[in-house]
Amino acid sequence: MKGIRTLFAVLIAAVPALAGAADLNCHGPGNVEQFRYSWRMRGGLAWVAGLVFPTSGVGELKTVFPQAGEHSINSELLIQPNDRRSGFYVYESEMDESGQKTLMTYHGYAWKNKSRKERTIFDYITRLAHIHKETPEKQWDRTENLPADALRDVLTAIYFLRQNATTIQLPITTRIYSDGRSYPVIIRSTDRRSFNIEGQTINALGFEIVDAPGGSRKWPGGIKVWVSDDQRRIPFRIDIDQSMGSLQLDLKSIDACAFMQASAETR
Repeated sequence: MKGIRTLFAVLIAAVPALAGAADLNCHGPGNVEQFRYSWRMRGGLAWVAGLVFPTSGVGELKTVFPQAGEHSINSELLIQPNDRRSGFYVYESEMDESGQKTLMTYHGYAWKNKSRKERTIFDYITRLAHIHKETPEKQWDRTENLPADALRDVLTAIYFLRQNATTIQLPITTRIYSDGRSYPVIIRSTDRRSFNIEGQTINALGFEIVDAPGGSRKWPGGIKVWVSDDQRRIPFRIDIDQSMGSLQLDLKSIDACAFMQASAETR
């Protein structure tokens, strides 16, 4: 999960987090859903990283659902300092319209004179992953064989959990694709929590994705997500865990709730 780890090293110092509580209302049908977050580093060696790199900022999770004639869902997680100009980290996923498997995954960052981007396209017919990496100095391509199981990157996995939060039988063993490699992982339940938003207490279901013991390749990461225990499946909090600390994203506002319409259509 090297790409997500670069979050801690590619952004610049941020100023106070966004103000205001999350709006729980959905704004029209549409096919776009946007959640806005504040983020901060906590735990581990976060205080050391904070001497050089930022420890807080703003983020946005945006999902575009297919319209007539389209057959894929696009999701993007953009993480920036508060000025939204000095640097960024972006993670993108294109998945099939049922949200079961990733079709394309991408991550990239820019910080001062450093930048990097990597895109992988999955060909499930030929069972090949086509990987393209690029920096200002060079670019290179390679292909790798796909495992027998369909793959999910982090954003597809989060969407999958939202879509199936109340029906999925946990724990399950699956695979996460990250930074050009696939890893065996376990998806399991974690603690339920309540989030107080705009004077309302909303119950949330907790899920976590962790490395599966005994695998031939250890996933150097971890994800936790809490989604509202209602039709909206609002992702109130997303934690990205690393050895140096955790990146915690806390929901601040909702621009749309297209997930509600998309979820109804796929059932």
